[in-house]
Amino acid sequence: MVKISRRDFIKNGLTLGAAGFFLNNSLLVQGQGEKRMIVIASSNGLKATEKAMELLRQGYDPLDAVIAGVNIVEEDPEDTSVGYGGLPNEEGEVELDASVMHGPTHNAGAVAALKGIKTPSKVAKLVMERCDHALLVGEGALKFARAHGFKEENLLTDKAREIWLRWKETLSDRDNWFPPKSEKLPAEVRSFVESYGTINCLALDSHGNLAGVTTTSGLAFKLPGRVGDSPIIGAGLYVDNDVGAAGSTGRGEANILNCGSFQVVSFMAQGFSPEEACLKTLEKIVQKTKFQPHLLQSDGLPRFGLNFYAINKKGEFGSASMWSGAYYAVHDGRENKLREAAYLFKRKK
Repeated sequence: MVKISRRDFIKNGLTLGAAGFFLNNSLLVQGQGEKRMIVIASSNGLKATEKAMELLRQGYDPLDAVIAGVNIVEEDPEDTSVGYGGLPNEEGEVELDASVMHGPTHNAGAVAALKGIKTPSKVAKLVMERCDHALLVGEGALKFARAHGFKEENLLTDKAREIWLRWKETLSDRDNWFPPKSEKLPAEVRSFVESYGTINCLALDSHGNLAGVTTTSGLAFKLPGRVGDSPIIGAGLYVDNDVGAAGSTGRGEANILNCGSFQVVSFMAQGFSPEEACLKTLEKIVQKTKFQPHLLQSDGLPRFGLNFYAINKKGEFGSASMWSGAYYAVHDGRENKLREAAYLFKRKK
């Protein structure tokens, strides 16, 4: 065994330390202008974050990357909250909402109550790029999609149709719709009645540019024509390339009334971390909800869920939920996994 004196140890340590210092600074100089790449999404977005990061590494624009990511979910018939397979409105028709926002150009596009097109995020991007409007809805959005070559399809899968039919059959015992003879179905249907499922995906590329997308089939069994927060810039999505990006899932009405994603970005501009900004926005929404008693539980707390996701310009990220137990997907360039979100209130067991 070779013995090293204390003097030699200190001398060698100083030499290595100096070498490390210059090496690190050399790397910093070489990497100047390149930032840490991050992709985050709602909990149903692990495949989306994986795809978006793959494209960022290839040099794709962050908006193209996140749209390609959420397209996986929009085209998945097993996801009953987004795109093809999404749960329909109360009349059994699937209506989709989506928005996109591009940090470098501070431009955005959105569609709402769009029928027959399974990837509304792609249509939203075309609204941003190919017309002088920010939001198209209903028949107008469909005509615009058709003009750009999108093919209409029946978006109501058998799975979604059966869930809708069970809801309709168990909604009342005073109409002409009879439910199947099963005790399981009413409880099963109730789990979908307040289903807000959506996917939000945000990205920061190696040049420090931000982009985001939010896409959804909206509130299950909603009134035809209902539009949630997902296609509303400033509510379901907001991107400021100098500050950060934020998006949401959950009760759209509560978010619209408080411009939630804009609030998150505003808090980040004030120096709060992404997680802190999400929590502070939720706190503001809770304060305003006290004026709507029908949205409160007997203990005065909100009876709905709402989640925010955020990235800032430095590559810091975070998420917060109204209630405990929520997760979000993150690809930090090293690994892609679900992380637990911060929360305001602990859910009762």
